[in-house]
Amino acid sequence: MTAINELKEQLGYIEIGLNDTFTFHCTQCGKCCIHQEDILLSPKDLFNIAKKFQITPKDAFEQYCETYIGSNSRFPIVRLKPRGSVQRCPLLKDRKCLVHDVKPAVCAMFPIGRYLALPDNGDFPKNVEEMSVGYVFTNPDCGDATETHTVQEWFRNFNIPLKDDYFFTWTKTQATLCKHLHLLEKSVPGKIMLRIWNAILISLYLNYEITEDFQTQFQQNSDAILSLIETLRTVDVLMSNKN
Repeated sequence: MTAINELKEQLGYIEIGLNDTFTFHCTQCGKCCIHQEDILLSPKDLFNIAKKFQITPKDAFEQYCETYIGSNSRFPIVRLKPRGSVQRCPLLKDRKCLVHDVKPAVCAMFPIGRYLALPDNGDFPKNVEEMSVGYVFTNPDCGDATETHTVQEWFRNFNIPLKDDYFFTWTKTQATLCKHLHLLEKSVPGKIMLRIWNAILISLYLNYEITEDFQTQFQQNSDAILSLIETLRTVDVLMSNKN
């Protein structure tokens, strides 16, 4: 059994195909928005929230989010900051989602999850068509089973494209940066790593104008931070060889 299959089994996930059916009806009870510490955001999620409230991504981040360094990925993770004793989503008010029409992808897809299977060596294929997208279903503790859906129809209802170029690009950026960060952390002083992590956070999550196209800005930011980190890695390797 592969590591990813073991993880899915431990978490109670069931592999599901695009045309497979599952039963779920959201009753808007708000249960999936409490006792949650894992509502992770991508840059696009934060951009959409900022645009919804007509504030900057930086302001949206400071009001609703927090960040930490992933224990395995060593990558800056952004999540919605839980509030109160019930660990309530900060975007939940009177049991209603304040950003329902632009809710984070992980929330919009619920109870479906999506992952991109990379080769065992962790290298990202140059050809997008070589990448395999997988889907999982987790039995929710909320709602009811009065509706039947396919994964394909569920995604269409929330305007999530099956061939999601942003999802591929974002995953590739993360995977590439994670490999560099693991290596840099072995040789770079802690204070410098903090600056590197902060640069990644600012570039990928905060450096956007909400009046301009997100995808164009994301690609520019992604290219810029990848170039910077790759340069740092090159310098680090050269210095290590000299020593």
